[in-house]
Amino acid sequence: MHAWNTVEAVSQFYKKFPNDIGAAKKQTEVKYLFDDKNLYFAFKVYDSGTAIIKSLKRDIGHDGNDGVAIVLDPLNQKTNGFYFVLSALNVQSEGQLTGDSEDGLSYSWDTKWFSMTKDYGNYWIAEIAIPLKFIRYNSENKNWGVNFVRIDAKNFEYSTWTRMGPNFKSYDLGYTGLMKWPTNPPASSNNVILLPYLTGGISEDKSNSQTETTGNGGFDAKIGLTSSLNLDLTINPDFSQVEVDNQVTNLTRFSIFLPERRAFFLENADLFAGFGIPPIRPFYSRTIGLDKEGNKIPILFGARLSGNLSPDVRIGVMNMQTGRKGDYAPENFSAFTWQKRVLKRSLIKGYFLNRENFISVEEEKKNPLDKYGRNAGLTFEYSNPAGSFSYWANYNQSMKPTIKDLNNYAEAGLSYNGRNFGFVLDIANVGKNYYTDMGFVQRISNYDAQRDTSIRIGFKHIYSEISYTLMPAKGKLGRIEARAENSIIFNPDNSFNEWESSAEIQANFKNSSSVELELNNNVTNLLFATSFTDGDPLPAAQYQYAQFGIGYNSDARKLFGWSTDFNFGQFYNGTVQSIRAGINWRNQPNLSLRLNAQLNQIQLPGKYGSTRLVLIAPRIEYNFSTQLFWTTFIQYNTQSNNFNINSRLQYRYKPMSDFFLVYTDNYFTDPLFQSKNRAVVFKISYWF
Repeated sequence: MHAWNTVEAVSQFYKKFPNDIGAAKKQTEVKYLFDDKNLYFAFKVYDSGTAIIKSLKRDIGHDGNDGVAIVLDPLNQKTNGFYFVLSALNVQSEGQLTGDSEDGLSYSWDTKWFSMTKDYGNYWIAEIAIPLKFIRYNSENKNWGVNFVRIDAKNFEYSTWTRMGPNFKSYDLGYTGLMKWPTNPPASSNNVILLPYLTGGISEDKSNSQTETTGNGGFDAKIGLTSSLNLDLTINPDFSQVEVDNQVTNLTRFSIFLPERRAFFLENADLFAGFGIPPIRPFYSRTIGLDKEGNKIPILFGARLSGNLSPDVRIGVMNMQTGRKGDYAPENFSAFTWQKRVLKRSLIKGYFLNRENFISVEEEKKNPLDKYGRNAGLTFEYSNPAGSFSYWANYNQSMKPTIKDLNNYAEAGLSYNGRNFGFVLDIANVGKNYYTDMGFVQRISNYDAQRDTSIRIGFKHIYSEISYTLMPAKGKLGRIEARAENSIIFNPDNSFNEWESSAEIQANFKNSSSVELELNNNVTNLLFATSFTDGDPLPAAQYQYAQFGIGYNSDARKLFGWSTDFNFGQFYNGTVQSIRAGINWRNQPNLSLRLNAQLNQIQLPGKYGSTRLVLIAPRIEYNFSTQLFWTTFIQYNTQSNNFNINSRLQYRYKPMSDFFLVYTDNYFTDPLFQSKNRAVVFKISYWF
C-alpha cells in the first residue's frame, strides 16, 4: 500500500519479560493510518525461522505464540480499553481491558476486524484494519492511549513500544503512549449488529429412558446508542456451543468457584463482577441460567446497557428473565452498577442487585427467604499513577425477607507491586446473614456431615502476601520469585477458626521451563463433623497438618512438552499424596494433543477410612484452517462419578458467523461406563 510510504514508523521496542534490561533481541516497526471508517496498522517484525504457533483457533491469546498486539485506550484515562492480538499465521484474538479486574483482560469480547500476514524470511509483516464503529470512544477526544506488544516465542521474550517494568502486564493501560488525532476523530454512526441463531438436536436420558428431539431459535443484538454506550439484547439465548467446565478435584470443605464461559455475561463483565475479592463476590453470573449443580435453566430474554455516559462515568444496567424448569421457578435478575473515575487512576463504584423469584404462595411459606434477594454496595479503589500502589475499601449490604441484622460484608486492603518487591494485605468481615442470591461466598456455608445439614456462619479474615523477584541479566535463569501467603480466619465472636500459610519459590528459566517448591501449613478448628472418605466423618476438633510440593514444567516452545508436580504430607489426622502429570504434543499449527491426569490418595486412621480420587482429562484439537476447528474433550472424574465426552466441530463460514456441531456423552465411573445421558446438537448463527 503506497499510503504506508507517507508515514514514519515507530520502533525501538524494549524488553518487558522475563526482564526489562535493554532493548528487544528482535526489533519491530509499526506504522498507523486512519480514515473516517477504520484505523490501520502495519507491523514489520524482524524474525527468522518457523514461527511458533500453538493453534489456529480464534481468541487463543498471546501466550506462547509468535505475534504482535495493539493496546488501545480511546478515552486515554488508563482504566478501560481494547486489546487486538495477531499471530504470525494471521490468527486473531481480541479482548477488553479493564483497570480493576483480576488480570485486566478478557477475550470474551468479540468484534469484526481485518488482518493479513506474510513471511519474507528474515522478517514478516502484518496489516490490520479496525473499524471505528465497533469500538467505543469519545469523538471529542483527540488523544488516545496506545501501545504495541511483540511476542517473540522463540526467544521466550515479550517487548513493548513504551518502556514498562516486568511487574506489570504487557497490556497495562497505565503505560500507553500517545496517539494524537490531528482533528477530532469521526463520530461513529449508530451501529446495529444482529446475530440470530437456529439450533436442533436429539438427546437421550437413561434415567427415565426418554429420547427427545429439540429445535429452537433466538437472537442477540448489539446496538450502539452512542460512540461510547452499547445496548445488548438477547431473546431465548442458547449456549450449547460453550465448552463444558474443566473439572477439578476438590480437597477442601467448600464449593469451588468456576469461571463464567458464556460470552453474553463476559463482555464488560468488570462493571458487574468487579466487586469484592475472588472468594467473596456479590455478583456471579453463573447464578443466572444455571442451577447450583450447573444444569441449564432456560433464559427467556435479557438486556444490558453498558459503557460511558461521560469520559469519567461508566454504567451497567442488566435485566434477565428465566423460565420454569420442573420444580425450579422462574426468576428475574436485575443489576445496576456505576463507576466514577476520580484522581488519575482511581474509582468510586456502586451497585444494586435484585433477584425476584416467582414462587407460589405455598412455596414461599415453606421457605420465605427464596422470595427475593437484594444486594447493594459501594467501593473506593485508589491507584497511584504508576499503578504500583493501591488500596481499596468497600461496604456491602444484603436484603432478605425477615432478616434484619448480620447481613453485611465490609472489606479494606492495600497492595504494592514494585519491580522486585510486592505485598498485599486484606481484611474482611462477613455476617452470617449476608446472602448473595446473585453472587458467591465461598466459606459461609458449612456442611455438618453428622446431621446432614448446612449451617451458615459468618467469618472474619486477614489475608497477607509478600513476594520478592530477582531477574538475572545473565545466565540461564530469567526470573526467581519467592512468595509467602497467610490467611487467618476468625469466627464472629473473634475466636480462632483457621490458619493457612504457604511459602514457595519459583524459578523460570530463559528456555521457558520452570521449577517450583512449596510448603504449606494449616491449623484448622473444625466446627462440624466433615467427611472426606466413605468412612466415618472426622469429628469436630482442632487439627494441625503440613504438606510439601514440588513441580516442574518443561520448555513450552518445543513440540513435545510435559509437566508434573508432587504434593505429600499430612491431611487433618491422616496423610495425603497427590501427583499431577501432563503431556503436550503438537504438530503445529494443526494438531494439538494434551493429556492431564491427577491422582489424590487420602489415608485417614482407622474408621475414618481412605479414598483415591482420579481425574484424567485428554484433549484433542485439530485446526483444519483458521475457519474450521474440531475439539474433543474427555474427562474421567471419580470424585463426581462422571465420565464425560464432549466433541465440537466449529466452522466459521463468514467473519463472526459460525456453525457448531456438538456431541456430548456422560457415563458413571462407578459402575464404569453405565450411561447417564447423551446428546447431539447443532447451532448456526449469522452476523448481520
